Amino acid sequence: MQRTVFAILLLISAVWMLPVAGAASVATGVSAAPGIAAAASGLPDPRLTPGAVNPAVTQANIQQTICERGYTKTIRPPVSYTEPLKRRQLREYGYADQHIWHYEEDHLVPLEVGGAPSNPRNLWPEPHYGKWNSYQKDKLENELHWRVCHGQMPLRKAQKVYERNWIEGYRKYVAGRYKDPYHWGYRRFR
Repeated sequence: MQRTVFAILLLISAVWMLPVAGAASVATGVSAAPGIAAAASGLPDPRLTPGAVNPAVTQANIQQTICERGYTKTIRPPVSYTEPLKRRQLREYGYADQHIWHYEEDHLVPLEVGGAPSNPRNLWPEPHYGKWNSYQKDKLENELHWRVCHGQMPLRKAQKVYERNWIEGYRKYVAGRYKDPYHWGYRRFR
């Protein structure tokens, strides 16, 4: 009886977690709606979200801004701003999956490396699903933040990684460098 209940709960949670019925077509290579394909790529449309930096954050003041513990909490836009923006951008992007909880309204250039907090050109609905999802990008954000704050990378170079192609940045700076790829807190090992 307990196994049956557990199996039913597992099945219900698996179905609830599926973004949309058509999302499976991306994984199988069958033609999908353009919005689903865009979401699966992991990259924002550069016409809609080219990225933007915060002019108040400079190389000279990183220790008082981005490297200060808790700094991003002081500049992060409220949900009352980001949720309506996320809904609008889901339509603009043409995503077939309009379930807002399947996305993070993310900063293309992260706040952790001096991204603009409220500029819509730096915010986009980043999928939680797919190979290149919000969780993968978070790992890169943590890595480049650490490098900038420890003098191993100039601020502007870190910002350009996101403006160009964060997936390439992930491959260069993160892939294969963590003992536990699912734990963001682990430092690289050498």
